[in-house]
Amino acid sequence: MTARRIAVVAAGLGQPSSTRLLADQLAAATARALAEFGEGAEVEVVELRDHAHDLMNNLLTGFPSTDLKRAIDAVVGADGLIVVTPVFNASYSGLFKSFFDVLEPGALDAVPVLIGATAGTARHSLVIEHAVRPMFAYLRAAAVPTGVFAASEDWGANGSGSGLAGRVDRAAAELADAIVGRANRGPVDPFDDPVPFEQLLAQQAR
Repeated sequence: MTARRIAVVAAGLGQPSSTRLLADQLAAATARALAEFGEGAEVEVVELRDHAHDLMNNLLTGFPSTDLKRAIDAVVGADGLIVVTPVFNASYSGLFKSFFDVLEPGALDAVPVLIGATAGTARHSLVIEHAVRPMFAYLRAAAVPTGVFAASEDWGANGSGSGLAGRVDRAAAELADAIVGRANRGPVDPFDDPVPFEQLLAQQAR
């Protein structure tokens, strides 16, 4: 059985958090969907709250810590990506944005991405379409059509009647379908496509 590498980026601040809960449900559903294609899934979760200080240092210095570099490698080397952010001020969180700001340009080109978001109220349900999806379009990732938003009421009585489980399964099936047929990405060698020295200087000057 082929094993596909799935990286899960969860930007929840609490522990536990509804953001991580949704991320875990999406990952489990994706693994089930891949199994229907006869493929396995190796899931690695990146909890951004564990890398908050390192992300700020990376933005200031241009260099990731060992732990942050390991998280970045897991994401850019994945066959498929699941990303879930909490909603703050009608958009993705600053922690979520900061992680994708430190990735090298082109790192997510054509990578299948399943987008999720959580908030306290359904009033934020369009955040996926007006904020998160455009960001991944800019990064040239291949976001699947169905995004999964979960408000507080979606977790009541295990989400009974909310349709959350159906949205999770549909989005996971789309991600699995996008992954199947693609070559395994494998680890990325940074020396295959080095960043020009002029670009490094420009980044330091920002």
